[in-house]
Amino acid sequence: MPMPADDIAKLIREGVPGAEVEIIDLAGDGDHYKAVVVSEAFRGMPRVRQHQLVYKALQGRMGGELHALALETRAP
Repeated sequence: MPMPADDIAKLIREGVPGAEVEIIDLAGDGDHYKAVVVSEAFRGMPRVRQHQLVYKALQGRMGGELHALALETRAP
């Protein structure tokens, strides 16, 4: 069963406190998303580390109930 966009955003906000999160359904199927995550926590952090932080916030759901997630991360 696909993961709802609201649940994805909630997990990211909990794992990256203070983050602004926008979830975009790329295919209209509730299974392929893009997350735009803006957080002060990312300042000075390499992009790969930013993505690792977001994936950690998703608590192992990638590849399971969350099939595909494109990430765009940046500091404000």
